[in-house]
Amino acid sequence: MKQKKQNDVIIPLLTILADVVTIELSFLLAYWLRFYSPLTYYIPVTLGIPPLEAYVKASLYTLPIWIWLFKRRGLYKQRRITHFSDEFFSIIRIVVLALLLIAGAAFFYREFSYSRGVYILVGVVALVLLTLVRYGMFHFERWWYKHGHDVKNILIIGTGEHAKSLFNYFNLHPELGYTPKGIVDKPPVETIPELLRTQHIDTIILTFSSTEHSEIYEIVRACEGMDVEIMFVPTILDVMTSQVRIQYFERTPLLSIKTPALSTWNRFVKRVFDIIFSLFVLVVLAPLYLLIIVLIKLDSKGPIFYLQERIGLDGKVFHVIKFRSMKVDAEKETGPVWAKKDDPRTTRVGKFLRRFSLDELPQFINVLKGDMSIVGPRPERPFFVEQFRKEIPKYLDRHRVKTGMTGWAQVNGLRGNAPIAERTKYDLYYIENWSLVFDLKIIAKTVYAVLFGKDAY
Repeated sequence: MKQKKQNDVIIPLLTILADVVTIELSFLLAYWLRFYSPLTYYIPVTLGIPPLEAYVKASLYTLPIWIWLFKRRGLYKQRRITHFSDEFFSIIRIVVLALLLIAGAAFFYREFSYSRGVYILVGVVALVLLTLVRYGMFHFERWWYKHGHDVKNILIIGTGEHAKSLFNYFNLHPELGYTPKGIVDKPPVETIPELLRTQHIDTIILTFSSTEHSEIYEIVRACEGMDVEIMFVPTILDVMTSQVRIQYFERTPLLSIKTPALSTWNRFVKRVFDIIFSLFVLVVLAPLYLLIIVLIKLDSKGPIFYLQERIGLDGKVFHVIKFRSMKVDAEKETGPVWAKKDDPRTTRVGKFLRRFSLDELPQFINVLKGDMSIVGPRPERPFFVEQFRKEIPKYLDRHRVKTGMTGWAQVNGLRGNAPIAERTKYDLYYIENWSLVFDLKIIAKTVYAVLFGKDAY
């Protein structure tokens, strides 16, 4: 049986065509909104209506810029294993950058004066339409793969938890466009080419240990001349980092396995954002704070706020501020323990506060003081930090940045009594891949998790 060649053309081609049509439509709709829609009642047209042809021409000239930006962001790749929220924030970046480049070009073009209002509307309309169209393509791509089109066959070579988890993952997610054909425990190297041909394998994933690198080399040599993709799980780096970089000094490549968490500029940007965001929340939610204070006083005796020692940046201790949600001296008999579902120590008002994470709201004061950040690894108590540092590899690397009110682990469902080892993996990924857009994405996901999640208590 001849293997059907997977060219991966349909999805990228349809995505490019959809972007072209959407961008052109954005220009046309923006032109109509500015000069012919009811919007003209509020923003009158005082200098006459320019010809549509001028804006059509501008859209055609600038179209390559849009497509180039999408390509630069990797949005025309095949099998982009991602969440749509990642794509949404990329669209925002592209729209803003495209408008800046177009505005710069228009400034130097003196033959025609383009309306700034039209370009602002182009940005707004393009953001809305591109989001809707890309959302549709996102689901079409998954439907396409789920129904067996352009699916790639994967063979996993190796054993252990990595091999099993990858096999199960691809089995559970056919919409990603991969079909696992099986797990093979280190077959003889000379038999691998025939195995790939008979099983119509497109991709090999190697899950060898750090002591078996020579076998990886032998497999790569055995597959020479075969159009097959080879990937491997870098287990040797699991205890180091997932953000590996190569630097060259005098033509000598050096593998960088650990870098500073945030540059000076990134720390500054993150701090400015924290101050602005926390001030905004404290002002807007002031009535809610007052209501919670009254409810706590009416519900049970004791202080309104609860101060608890936590470990923050560089292992320093600070006092996190929370609305009191438990009875006074809740840990007098048990000592430090994690909260659990239907915890008897929780007050009536406290149950409601904890369900919607409202007890955490005073931590915006911690953020304003500089103890914490809006987004970062959740801070733990000294008792648990001492315990986890001995049990969890790289656990203390969480303290390379300020701890946060919310984090990448929490918005991925790792709240409550979720395994701390799993939380740590997500925290380290966040630290190594930080960006302001990443923070905004986590904040948006946090709002959704607070409103609709069921694992807070």
